[in-house]
Amino acid sequence: MPIRQINAEDGPGAVGAYAQAVEVTGTTRRLYVSGQAPITADGTLPETFEEQAKAVWTNILAQLNAADMTAKNIVKATTFLVDRRHREANRDIRMAMLGGHTFALTVVLAGTFEDGWLLEVDAIAEK
Repeated sequence: MPIRQINAEDGPGAVGAYAQAVEVTGTTRRLYVSGQAPITADGTLPETFEEQAKAVWTNILAQLNAADMTAKNIVKATTFLVDRRHREANRDIRMAMLGGHTFALTVVLAGTFEDGWLLEVDAIAEK
């Protein structure tokens, strides 16, 4: 399944580690990963933003794995951050956990479903 990142020459460049658009051709399967909470597999809510971000991406990777996919299959994600101050740590952890894989991305400053959650992320993957 070819995935092509698109960053139009006559449009603005990406302002971070993401693609302005992603084209997927020849797709046979699409996976929608619900918003993943920063809860570990044992039900624990980590205290720090960094630990919560790692938990969220660990949860997304687990869902991908269960569908026989990897981080390289992610074509779009939306991150909901509680605090703008976490944007750089969020990017750095995402890039480290996904091996530098980039995709179409939206980051929204918003409240989360539960008090104490500092972020939530949903994703779309194609294979």
